[in-house]
Amino acid sequence: MTLVADALLAAAGGFVLISIAMLYRVVKGPTMQDRVIAVNVIGSNTVVIAALFAAATDTPGALDIALVYALLNFVMSIAISKFTVERGGVL
Repeated sequence: MTLVADALLAAAGGFVLISIAMLYRVVKGPTMQDRVIAVNVIGSNTVVIAALFAAATDTPGALDIALVYALLNFVMSIAISKFTVERGGVL
């Protein structure tokens, strides 16, 4: 592996650690809005991790997966926000 690939994989590892730290906010978040934002951050980090992995390993198929997951993450955020507002919560 090259130095660039190692750096990209190290960055992906950093994003994995951030995602693991955000799990605390998903579980212990005081409000539903905190939980929604934390899940959205984890989803966005997953997209970045997949893109970094694709760049490091020269696998363009992983970029397609990252794009599809980004779209699903967006739709999920909208759906959860709509559900929260309909239940009386304010976003």
